[in-house]
Amino acid sequence: MTCASCVLRVEKAIRSVPGVERADVNLATERADIAFAGEPDPVAVAEAVERVGYAVREETTELAIEGMTCASCVARVEKALAGVSGVIGASVNLATERAHVRHLAGVAPADLIAAVERSGYGARLAASAAAGDGEAERRASEMRALRRALFVAALFTVPVIVLEMGSHFIPSVRDFVMAAIGHRESWYIQFVLTSIVLFGPGLRFFAKGLPALARAAPDMNALVAIGTGAAWAYSVVATFAPGLLPAGTANVYYEAAAVIVTLILLGRYLEARAKGRTGEAIRRLMGLQAKTARIIREGEAVDVPLAEVRVGDVVLVRPGEKVAVDGEVIEGSSFVDESMITGEPVPVAKAPGGQVVGGTINKTGAFSFRAERVGADTVLAQIVRMVEAAQGAKLPIQALVDRVTAVFVPVVMGIAALTFAVWLVLGPGNPLGLALVNAVAVLIIACPCAMGLATPTSIMVGTGRAAEMGVLFRKGEALQALRGVGVVALDKTGTLTEGRPELTDAVVARGLDVDAVIALVAAVEARSEHPIAEAIVAAAKRRGLTPGAAEAFEAEPGFGISARVDGHAVSVGADRLMTKLGLDVAVFAETAARLADEGKSPLYAAIDGRLAAILAVADPVKPTTPEAIAALHRLGLKVAMITGDNRRTAEAIARRLGIDEVVAEVLPAGKVEALKRLREGGRRIAFVGDGINDAPALAEADVGIAIGTGTDIAIESADVVLMSGDLRGVPNAIALSQATIRNIKQNLFWAFAYNAALIPVAAGVLYPLSGVLLSPILAAGAMAFSSVFVLGNALRLRGFRPPMAAEARAPEPPVRAALAPAQ
Repeated sequence: MTCASCVLRVEKAIRSVPGVERADVNLATERADIAFAGEPDPVAVAEAVERVGYAVREETTELAIEGMTCASCVARVEKALAGVSGVIGASVNLATERAHVRHLAGVAPADLIAAVERSGYGARLAASAAAGDGEAERRASEMRALRRALFVAALFTVPVIVLEMGSHFIPSVRDFVMAAIGHRESWYIQFVLTSIVLFGPGLRFFAKGLPALARAAPDMNALVAIGTGAAWAYSVVATFAPGLLPAGTANVYYEAAAVIVTLILLGRYLEARAKGRTGEAIRRLMGLQAKTARIIREGEAVDVPLAEVRVGDVVLVRPGEKVAVDGEVIEGSSFVDESMITGEPVPVAKAPGGQVVGGTINKTGAFSFRAERVGADTVLAQIVRMVEAAQGAKLPIQALVDRVTAVFVPVVMGIAALTFAVWLVLGPGNPLGLALVNAVAVLIIACPCAMGLATPTSIMVGTGRAAEMGVLFRKGEALQALRGVGVVALDKTGTLTEGRPELTDAVVARGLDVDAVIALVAAVEARSEHPIAEAIVAAAKRRGLTPGAAEAFEAEPGFGISARVDGHAVSVGADRLMTKLGLDVAVFAETAARLADEGKSPLYAAIDGRLAAILAVADPVKPTTPEAIAALHRLGLKVAMITGDNRRTAEAIARRLGIDEVVAEVLPAGKVEALKRLREGGRRIAFVGDGINDAPALAEADVGIAIGTGTDIAIESADVVLMSGDLRGVPNAIALSQATIRNIKQNLFWAFAYNAALIPVAAGVLYPLSGVLLSPILAAGAMAFSSVFVLGNALRLRGFRPPMAAEARAPEPPVRAALAPAQ
């Protein structure tokens, strides 16, 4: 808001919201004081304010959630958070055990935590992975607790299995039990051992499941608690009060209750281990960070913890050490391995003025640099934040899972109740026992753990693997969107090309030395500030030439420049200048035609009144661009180029690179319109640009891919950031996107098909046909296996091999030089 009319518009918008009695807006404090007639609806107010062109400040809060075990838990926590006044949206991730909450400013984290706790789960403010190892320690503690619980449960379950199942299937065991212990006494022992298992290691299921049941919001723990509790309670009645049961139905199912608890604990332990591995990418990234830095304080070099490094500190780096933070080299030189940032395996030369990035590794030399970005501002910290944000994202494909799991557990409980009733009425022999066993099997087999893990675990592993490849998904949704693109549109300058002009060709007349000609031309061009002049001067330096001093310098707009250098009259410019000087450029006609076909613009040099050379300056194509475009074609994609170059030059480059479509002579502001034209026919577009002047196009595309520089990755307009300037990252990112979505679909198929197939089997539909019933014990094993299978399948993405791995590149070829025919 900027004036009183803004205030009036905002007040009018707020008052239009149903339920608002009064609205007072203060321009100075930029606050609105609102009175509601009924239940306050801050989100509706925020939407009304945004509709009239103003913004209400939003904040995000990350919570670590404890106690979730399945997709229905996720749905309940999301519902609880969404119910807090002022919350705009809440996304809960089962794999990371994090809740990402968008809310209006002023919503207290304590209110969010309280809402989660009222729904039966634990919550606390989540620290970023960059903030320390607390999260890793919590997971390790959880693993140790599960391991202890599993050991105790197994220790007491094995004797129960031996006493009950052994007596059924092994005659010698049955004879021993009957002779040494006694039938009834063996039940007493099973009662004690099973009670220890259920109310010791298995107490967690009752402690969480029964309160959830009381809130009419049953979860996986409730299913296990009801199933094992029913089997145990029935067995207790059969053991101590058999007269209460119909004749012939006094059987015990202690082994089922004990084994179910043990198998589910085993499944949870394996899940915890696998979930820990899905987050390894973040831990590896954090492991790249140096622990200490050697800085200059009061004239002396001292080692300090990384947290004590401040902007402006001079940091010393010795051979083999990690660079502590980001900064600019001020003294010394070396080669630095930046593969963790860019994916490039070749160490990069560093000298005064060069940029270094924290976490990279110094190789041979020693240097000092001035710290420019520390703590949360470093490139490494930005990478970690991006990966964390992408890993916590909820893809569109997850919406189906959310809809199913919202009603899944209540439906399963209904099916279990129906199973019990049908078997009780129609079951043969011991109908009460069969009804109990089949109902318990339905409850156990249907736990929706695999559904809840199917999507987030694949996202975690996929985005983590991408980060290791130098591909950062700023938005998790891009992981799914990238898979569906049909056209990859590429900006030319800085994306396909190096982004700076270079002298690419120098063809001299017979009898002249190419180095001598370049030295004279560079001497004249040194007086000009044109980019072409800079390219020629730079080429002379690379060749080790020392241009002389230019005198009597003259510039003629539209023609070229002239000067005297070491006694020679030198003129450099277009063919128009040569014609004006009375020189015929026809001798170089064949060369000029070739250069034009290659998308290069020729210029000519005359020395002492003689046509001496034809030169070409162009923005060279990056060495890896042709193979990257070929890889995109192998993925079945069309490639388009958007450039401001004239059409002839653009089409020449496109022919050379195999680009399918060209949009030429486009001003920077016209790239958005160019993308809209490419999108005609319903095609989805990924646009690749440098993230600076291409921001509008990056935002307009279905997926914006920014080519980063390694040290400037905070590109807000892009969905995906490539850490290096290497275009090979584009096919790698698309291939990884395809692999991740394929992996998610496999997981979802397994999770849904598993439940759809086995719930009817557990209910006993095969019994009339084949006499097959699914034991609750097998149901528990199958349920645990399904979750571990989904996690194991997701972990396969860690082995994803990019179609274009970075390799050491050969040095760039020198300027092409040749002799022309004699004049």
